Amino acid sequence: MPPPSPTDELRNFRGALRDLPRCPRHSFSVATGSALREMNEFASRFDNKIDAKGRVSVPASFRAVLAQEGAEEIFCYPHLDRPALEAGGSRLVGKIKGILEDFPIDSPERDEIATAYFGESEKVKIDPDGRAVLPKRLRDHAGITDVAVFVGLGDKFQIWEPTAYDKFRTEARERARAYRRELGAGSRPQT
Repeated sequence: MPPPSPTDELRNFRGALRDLPRCPRHSFSVATGSALREMNEFASRFDNKIDAKGRVSVPASFRAVLAQEGAEEIFCYPHLDRPALEAGGSRLVGKIKGILEDFPIDSPERDEIATAYFGESEKVKIDPDGRAVLPKRLRDHAGITDVAVFVGLGDKFQIWEPTAYDKFRTEARERARAYRRELGAGSRPQT
């Protein structure tokens, strides 16, 4: 049997969407089970202003993901290699704990990794208006002054200064294209 054509794949996808249960109050479909967990991701880019007190509005979709994870605050730490902040909720903390479990409790490697992730972290509270105060120490690491760029990365997100993020984004897209070419991803056999 020949592989499905792109048109067939699109038709199958649209059919699968039609088969999802409908939300009675809205015009969109409701995913259930594992599909719902897959939608529980930090995604998109948001550029939000920081006020004089260092408060910034956390994107509503990010707050929703944190709430689904049961996180009442943002776990945030300086990125080890970039002028950015890494942030997330309980999934991110769980992944870091998983890394640490591979080391003996008294090993220097474990202590160094724990220091980088937990020792340098802040638990940032979100107020009832959806704002969070980014500590000056973290803002200084990322060079953030008046605007913070929130970038969703699935199970975590990053917070950047806009110019630094734009530079990183351009370089990352070029590297991603090279990875795709190297792996042969995105290419279809000619029919």
